[in-house]
Order: sequence, then structure tokens, then C-alpha cells
Amino acid sequence: MATQSPFSFVGEALEQFVTHSQPPVWVVDESINRLVLFLNHVIGAEPEAQSRLMRQKGRCIQLQWQDKVIQLSPTPAGLLERVSQPKFDLKLSLTDTSPLAMASAALKGEKPGVHIEGDVQLAAEVNWLIDHVRWDFEEDLSKLLGDAAANTLVSMGRQALQAIQQFIRKPAADAHLHRTAL
Repeated sequence: MATQSPFSFVGEALEQFVTHSQPPVWVVDESINRLVLFLNHVIGAEPEAQSRLMRQKGRCIQLQWQDKVIQLSPTPAGLLERVSQPKFDLKLSLTDTSPLAMASAALKGEKPGVHIEGDVQLAAEVNWLIDHVRWDFEEDLSKLLGDAAANTLVSMGRQALQAIQQFIRKPAADAHLHRTAL
């Protein structure tokens, strides 16, 4: 007899909350603004990323997950800005419906399922950004705490992430072993 994880109830409750509750419009709007600022911070540290975005200035990239839509456009400075246009050059739609499934896939290092529609060259540039641009968290943290403290905290964070990844993989491996034993 298969036993159910004690965390499944929490996961189901969290998924119901995330997919069925609607935060106030101003919270969503400000969250998107903060996301764009964060993306620009990360892109600003990578001259090649800025150069690639400069070549795409004025184009509209529409990101969609379920009924949530964000439109971004590269600026002449090679950063991103929010836009609201009736027409897009590239539309990226996340196909996963569960936020928990997407978070789990991200922790495993997998890319989410995406439906791509529109300009192939712009899609290639966005894919390059996704594959090559990374946030140097340790560098930002060292500006606040110093190099030694930042290095220690990041090392501890990596160890915690590895433990979480092993925890996520273990139930799947155990279930596979259980099925093959039957």
C-alpha cells in the first residue's frame, strides 16, 4: 500500500492558493516593475547581453503564463522596459499550469515548457540570454557584507540547495524502485 507524503497536503493547499487567489492589481503591477528592475540589474552586469539587446531595440516580447501577460521591449541602452502594445514580435507562453511543478523543475535545473510564436531571430537572442546570463549573487552580497562573509553564505546556500535537490529526486527514485519491484 502506497503511503502519501505528509507534504502533499501542504503542496496542494499552496497550489490552490496560488492558482485561485487574486492579489490586488497594484501588488501585481509593482511586482512586475521590481522584476524588470532585477532583470536590468542582471543584464547590466553583462556587456554581451546588453549588446545583443541593443540590436533588438523597439521589438516587443510578450511573456504569458495562464492569464498573466507581461510585455517587454529592449531599449537603445540594451536593457528592458515594460510596454503595452497591441502587437508582439515574439510571444513566449509557459505551458506548465502548476507553479509548484515549475519550481520543482527549476530546482532540478530544467527549463519550463514554453510555446514560442513569432520572430525566430528574437527568440534565438532571448534563448541566448536565458542560457548565458546569470545573476552573480555572491558579488552583490559582497558589496553589502564583504567578500569573506558573502563567500561563506553562498557556500552554505549551495549546500542547502543540493540537499533540497536530493530530497526532491529521492521520492521519484524510490517510487521507480517500488514500481519495478512489483
